[in-house]
Amino acid sequence: MVSAVAKLFELYFLLIIVRCFLSFFPRVDIYKQPVKFIREITDPYLDIFRRFIPPVNGLDFSPIVAVIALQIIQVLVCSALDIVF
Repeated sequence: MVSAVAKLFELYFLLIIVRCFLSFFPRVDIYKQPVKFIREITDPYLDIFRRFIPPVNGLDFSPIVAVIALQIIQVLVCSALDIVF
């Protein structure tokens, strides 16, 4: 059970990383699949951090904080599940 949850966190982490790399390619149409799917999945989580961390000179640092928070949440959830199961 813990392994499956950890894999889900890792998958979401990878989706955030892919989302960051896709921002370097502005010619990619963001409304085409699977790019649209990645954006729809990751933007709600990233928007939480974008409210508090504004872009600096056009650079968005919110994904860095979001990934760190995701790693902390992963450790807390997986350790809690390890205690329960």
